[in-house]
Amino acid sequence: MKKDESKIQQEIVMWFNNNYCLKNSNPQCLIFSVPNEGKNAREQMYKKSLGMKSGVSDLIVVIPNKILFIECKDEKGKQRETQIEFENSVKKLGFDYHLVRTLAEFQDIFKEYL
Repeated sequence: MKKDESKIQQEIVMWFNNNYCLKNSNPQCLIFSVPNEGKNAREQMYKKSLGMKSGVSDLIVVIPNKILFIECKDEKGKQRETQIEFENSVKKLGFDYHLVRTLAEFQDIFKEYL
């Protein structure tokens, strides 16, 4: 069954929150999204004035001494040019960026950081 990108992102957030973000998690980590789209041109301009940046990854994961940038795509999804530019900028700054297509793929990547 094909899943859209929002469902993949929801699964990742739910799994991560339940396993690494609870008050009794040690260490307690963070995962969050950055809404980087507006409903219309006016809202886009307003959000850009507040610091919105096109191409920012879907999720940002904060774990001890690391920040991971996660882009969710379905099985056929491709990055837009702004997403590729963001990925390159993040990597040049020394951070890790991953494109994931399933919860299992995210879990495998995350295991590398434990």
